[in-house]
Amino acid sequence: MPIYEYELCEGDCKVCGGTFTLNRPLSAKPLMNCPACKKPVRKIISSFSSPQKLKPVSFSDAKKAGFTVLKKIGKGEYERQ
Repeated sequence: MPIYEYELCEGDCKVCGGTFTLNRPLSAKPLMNCPACKKPVRKIISSFSSPQKLKPVSFSDAKKAGFTVLKKIGKGEYERQ
């Protein structure tokens, strides 16, 4: 179930703090009002986590991870390293 972030369209609220997150199914109707203070809200675009490549993978790292490392020696010919 995705997590959605919302903020109040205008003003502030002591109950919800002006922004809040909710787990909502994809089939749910768009949320128009805050469940706590009933003021109008809008969905905001939140940050997301993406994998980062920290360094190039070396032959030794690939071997340690269980991959077979091959070197091209000719057209269509490879040898195991």
